[in-house]
Amino acid sequence: MIPVTILTGFLGSGKTTLLKRILNDKHGMKIAVIENEFGEENIDNEILVQETNEQIIQMSNGCICCTIRGDLARALEDLADRKKAGTLNFDRVVIETTGLANPGPVAQTFFMDNTIADEFLLDAIITLVDAKHANHQLDEHEVVQRQVGFADRLFITKSDLVDAAALDALKHRLIHMNPRAAIKVVNFGEADIKEIFDLRGFNLNSKLEIDPDFLAEDDQAHDHDHAGHDHAHDDDHDHATCGHDHSHDHEHEHGHANHHHAHHDDKIKSFVFRSDRAFDPNRLEDFLGGILQIYGERLLRYKGVLYMKGVDRKVVFQGVHQMMGSDLAAKWQPIEKKNSKMVFIGIELPQDLIIDGLSACLV
Repeated sequence: MIPVTILTGFLGSGKTTLLKRILNDKHGMKIAVIENEFGEENIDNEILVQETNEQIIQMSNGCICCTIRGDLARALEDLADRKKAGTLNFDRVVIETTGLANPGPVAQTFFMDNTIADEFLLDAIITLVDAKHANHQLDEHEVVQRQVGFADRLFITKSDLVDAAALDALKHRLIHMNPRAAIKVVNFGEADIKEIFDLRGFNLNSKLEIDPDFLAEDDQAHDHDHAGHDHAHDDDHDHATCGHDHSHDHEHEHGHANHHHAHHDDKIKSFVFRSDRAFDPNRLEDFLGGILQIYGERLLRYKGVLYMKGVDRKVVFQGVHQMMGSDLAAKWQPIEKKNSKMVFIGIELPQDLIIDGLSACLV
């Protein structure tokens, strides 16, 4: 399987700088870079010589570049065919989306198309965020919020242009939109290759990383218990509260402990569901099926490790929009406390409805 990384971020966030580094570094990897352009003017003329008729250009370090204005799935199949035929040699693919693009449909390609799913493995979505302009862009453009919500890793660029307090406030805002993504400040595209590749953000495994800062703050906001949820912490910081706000004023109900940044009411928010009681598999399947059907377009990423009645192994699931996959993971160990953890990241999701619905699926 050929691993694929999707690189996204708004105009001017530094994608080109990072790409140039990937394309010119002596890292010894053979990387195919696809610029997914949707028929726009090519913004990266410095990298790709436009005059040439050959769609694919070989770089000095063995990387290859191609600009794609058409169908991404077809382009990926073409690359896979050339690799099989031995006419192109590459180990992995980086897809750079345009700054105005929603990464959702790009990610869905790897779930929907069987030919693609057989050849390529979606590794991670990396989003670059411009420290100086991010707050304004997040306020103005929903696509920037989507780029943050889809990310497995967030790189903050141009941090030298803002002070420490502004940087801290931005990190805080990003954590609330997407607690799953690790946040790293990078300068001038100098992200370590190890922090870009093999992140396994789409792997179905039983590790569910959620930023401990997000959870600590969440706990302060919810010091009262909610039926079916155990708010006890233990030392691994991996335990979440249900993120449930008992106010029923729907304008503000998913403000989500966001008292630090009251002036940013982001449409994209995340919440976590956690329970020590087992799920009834049939009820959960019916409920999640309904949620995906109704709110699939608004669900960006969701992931969970589930404790199911009658199953001696952990059940892991994850998805993008309506595309959901699940699998059996490791056995529950005798010393482990069985529990379920799920994180949902989406646009104006009905948090109460989903939390209450999930609670109703517990045994």
